[in-house]
Amino acid sequence: MFIIENYSLAIIFCFITMLCWGSWGNTQKLAGKTWRYELFYWDYTIGILVFAVIMAFTLGSIGNSGRSFIDDIQQVESSNIISAFIGGVIFNASNILLAASVSIAGMAVAFPLGVGLALVLGVFINYFGAPKGDPVLLFIGVALIVIAIVCNGVASGKNKNGETNRAAKKGIWLAAVAGILMSFFYRFVASAMDLNNFEYPAHGLATPYTAFLIFAAGIFISNFLFNTLVMKKPFVGEKVTYRQYFSGKFGTHLVGIFGGCVWALGTLFSYIAAGKAGTAISYALGQGAPMIAAIWGIFIWKEFSKVSKSVNYLLAVMFLFFIAGLSFIVLSGGN
Repeated sequence: MFIIENYSLAIIFCFITMLCWGSWGNTQKLAGKTWRYELFYWDYTIGILVFAVIMAFTLGSIGNSGRSFIDDIQQVESSNIISAFIGGVIFNASNILLAASVSIAGMAVAFPLGVGLALVLGVFINYFGAPKGDPVLLFIGVALIVIAIVCNGVASGKNKNGETNRAAKKGIWLAAVAGILMSFFYRFVASAMDLNNFEYPAHGLATPYTAFLIFAAGIFISNFLFNTLVMKKPFVGEKVTYRQYFSGKFGTHLVGIFGGCVWALGTLFSYIAAGKAGTAISYALGQGAPMIAAIWGIFIWKEFSKVSKSVNYLLAVMFLFFIAGLSFIVLSGGN
């Protein structure tokens, strides 16, 4: 089993998490040109599950360190299986709302608000669940990111004339609810693992690879409930059907599956890094994803191309505070 041996490598993994979590939404934007997000989301969850299975039987089983996936899952206690599975269910509920927000309001709006809110609440939940790192530096970093979120919220609520768009308002509310829900999922999965010893976890606890696969199963299985409801009663537009999904082009399905794999890579790396960095720091750095998503939304998708100079200034301030906040979070675990 592959595990991380030092804090520096853990931080690198956390930054890869941030890149993945902030970039998967591009696949939704690509598919969204011809494909409703409810249909895209099925392929996305399939990609997560397939990636989790592959990782469990490769990185989670090769080498001389720790237990292989098969040996590990056979000894995991049912309470920890349930905990990781619930984490998947909670994440899926939140992420469907986030995907809806992206489809309505765009990446530069949905990610900074929804994921940023999840960062702030999630750091508190994860730090007090498993304290690790300097709390003063950690929470200073979080406070700076809160300021960045406020700047983005002000900027994203206006259109080119400074008027609030009704559809954008709905997207903002969906992102906020998604962020609150998302702040809880990480702790459920982390509690199923032995964070103090990934190489030889205590009996009944899971390795990151096993916990992540159970988590991915929770996402996929709960999708039959959550996404079916959203397909029948969408937030925007007409309802969609399973017939439409199965009539989709192969390339379009691949885009969604790839998006799921990108997100899954980042999430697995976050859990692997948590052993050395701690859950609060690992989660917080990964949730720096709004900065990455905002970069995509602003510079690639041109979601703010027609706004006033004052809005552009707010976006610039957002980036500065995000960078400063992430720097403090990294320093909080370096002692």
